Amino acid sequence: MKDPRLTKLAKNILEYSCKLEKGQSIIIEASARTRDLVVELVRQVYKIGAYPFVRLADEQVTREVLKGVTPELSKLMCEFAKPLFEHADAYISILSNRNSFETSDVPMDRKLSHMKYYGQPIHIDIRAAKHNWVLIEYPSPSMAQSAQMPYEAFEDFYFEVCTMDYGKMRKAMQPLKDLMERTDKVRIVAKDTDLTFSIKGQKACICSGESNIPDGEVFTSPIKDSINGQILFNTPSMRGGVLHDNIMFKFKDGKIIEATSSNTKALTQELDTDEGARYIGEFALGVNPRITKPMNDTLFDEKIGGSLHMAVGNCIKETPNGNKSSVHWDIILRGIGFKCEIWFDDVLIRKDGKFLLKELKNLEELK
Repeated sequence: MKDPRLTKLAKNILEYSCKLEKGQSIIIEASARTRDLVVELVRQVYKIGAYPFVRLADEQVTREVLKGVTPELSKLMCEFAKPLFEHADAYISILSNRNSFETSDVPMDRKLSHMKYYGQPIHIDIRAAKHNWVLIEYPSPSMAQSAQMPYEAFEDFYFEVCTMDYGKMRKAMQPLKDLMERTDKVRIVAKDTDLTFSIKGQKACICSGESNIPDGEVFTSPIKDSINGQILFNTPSMRGGVLHDNIMFKFKDGKIIEATSSNTKALTQELDTDEGARYIGEFALGVNPRITKPMNDTLFDEKIGGSLHMAVGNCIKETPNGNKSSVHWDIILRGIGFKCEIWFDDVLIRKDGKFLLKELKNLEELK
C-alpha cells in the first residue's frame, strides 16, 4: 500500500518548493534507493502536465567513477550535462546513502578537481543561479544510524520534519530577516570563540522549504574582508566522505589564516582548493525546532534550532559578497546546551540558543 506521506511530500516539493507549472521540464537526480519517492514525483509531474527527466545514481558506482576521474573527463561530463541543465525549468536532488564514508578512500585531489570542472559549472553557475531547485534526503538505515535512532522512529521523524508547515515558519522568520538587514556588527562569543564581522547593507534571505527540505534558517553573507578572530565549531561535519570534528578557524581581515580539525590535512586541502575557499560566503541562524541534535548530515544539522553556521567558499547569489569558489561548505555551531552568545550591534539577541528579543519570540514558539 502506498504511503500517503509520500504523496504529500511529493506535492509539497513540486508545488511549494519547485513551483512547477504545466509545460515545464524538471530534472530529478536521485539515489537508486529513493525509487518510491521518485515514482511518486513522476506521477505528480505528469498530473501537473510537466516533463520529468530522471537521472538515477548509486554511491558505489560514483566511487568507482571518482577513483579514475580526470579533469578531461569532468569537463566532458560537464559538456554533456550542460544542455539539459540550461533548458530545464526546475531541479530536484534526492540523496540516500547506504554508507556516508563510501568515497572516503577517493584521493582528495580527484574529488576537488571534479567539483571544480563539473560541480561548479553545473550546480553553482547554472543550476543554483537559474532553476527553482530543491535538495532533499530520503530515509535510509545509514541516516537512522547517524541520528542514533531506530529506523522506524527515524522515518516518522523524517516525515514530521519534511512535511511541516513551512509557510507558518516563513512568517515567524520575517522579523529576524528584517533585523539582520538593519545590522552592521555581529559578534559571536562561545568556547574558544570570539569572532566579529560586519553584515552592513547585506540582504538576508528566509529559507522555508523552497530550496532545502528539511529547512529552517535565515542567511546572509558577511562583508568579505571584515571577519576577525577565532571560532570553534562544536558540531561534526561530513565532507567528501571525511568526518571532521572540532573545526577551528582563525581569521584576519576575512581570510582563514589558521585551520585545524580532527582531520587537519583534509581540511587544509579543502581550503586550498582555490582562493575563495579561505573566505566566508554565508552566515546563517538555524531555527527549526523539530531538529534538535546533529546526525552528521549537513542538510539537517544546519537547521538545528538554536544553531548558527558559516559556509567557507562561494557566496549565494541572493546574498552576494564578492566571494567566488567551487567550494561551499556549511559548518555548524550549536547553541542549545552550550554557552554561546550572538550580539547584533552590541545587543545580545540570542543566548545559549534562545532568542531574547520580543520580536523574535515567535521563533521560540514554532512547533
